[in-house]
Amino acid sequence: MSIHWSELNYLAIVAGGILYMIFGAIYYSIFVGKENQSPGALKYVISAIVAFISSFLVAMLVQATGADGWREGLAVGGIIGILISIVYLKNTLFGLVKKRIFMIAIGDHLIIFSLLGVLHGLMA
Repeated sequence: MSIHWSELNYLAIVAGGILYMIFGAIYYSIFVGKENQSPGALKYVISAIVAFISSFLVAMLVQATGADGWREGLAVGGIIGILISIVYLKNTLFGLVKKRIFMIAIGDHLIIFSLLGVLHGLMA
């Protein structure tokens, strides 16, 4: 399994980063609301960086696994979302994350990584 850097679809990576930011803005405004957010603009800059890094890494995994098409991309993205959810579950069981936050976070990660997987699978 190797990564062919020249074969990565960089347009898909940019589109995935933008998709992640749009989804996050909508999702968190619905489930968290502005009144519960921490102050400061740095969180938006870091969130944008995380969005593009996440899209890039999903693109790498989709390519490395040979996923071709939306179903295989969905499988790759879904597995990533499940893995992140398992980590949140462990942290919730040890009291590091409250149950409401756990539900918001796993919903976010399951949906966005599945969407990124579909996007990169379609554009592979």
